[in-house]
Amino acid sequence: MTNLILAAIAALIVGIVIGVFIGRSGQGSTLRQRRAEQQIDEVRNEFTRYQAQVNEHFMESAHLLRRFNDAYRDVNQHMARGANRLCNDEDWLEGLDEDSRARLEDDREDGVEPPRDYAPKSDPSEKGTLAEDYGLSAKSREQA
Repeated sequence: MTNLILAAIAALIVGIVIGVFIGRSGQGSTLRQRRAEQQIDEVRNEFTRYQAQVNEHFMESAHLLRRFNDAYRDVNQHMARGANRLCNDEDWLEGLDEDSRARLEDDREDGVEPPRDYAPKSDPSEKGTLAEDYGLSAKSREQA
């Protein structure tokens, strides 16, 4: 009977030891899960702060652009009112348009042209640099 009691006590001790090891191994994974959850919460909070900053930035940008558009509209209206108040003479306005057209025509008559991306020929009968036989001698031209 004592042997049976000793065997039961030994089995109880072994069971307690095994239970403690299993419990600790379970706590290790629980600790890892807790750490992972904390990291996820930190990342989630950081992301939420970042979203708030982005929203704030674009709200402020929209407000500034609205102010800019309002200021532009105000300047444009001021210029239109000034033009209406100061330039009431219709004949003068029509003359201004005619003067502008005359200046453009004078510029064309003066020989002012935009720059070219090629060299003009001095003689119209000359072959241009884009001609197929440009730079070839007469003999070479006959062979081609």
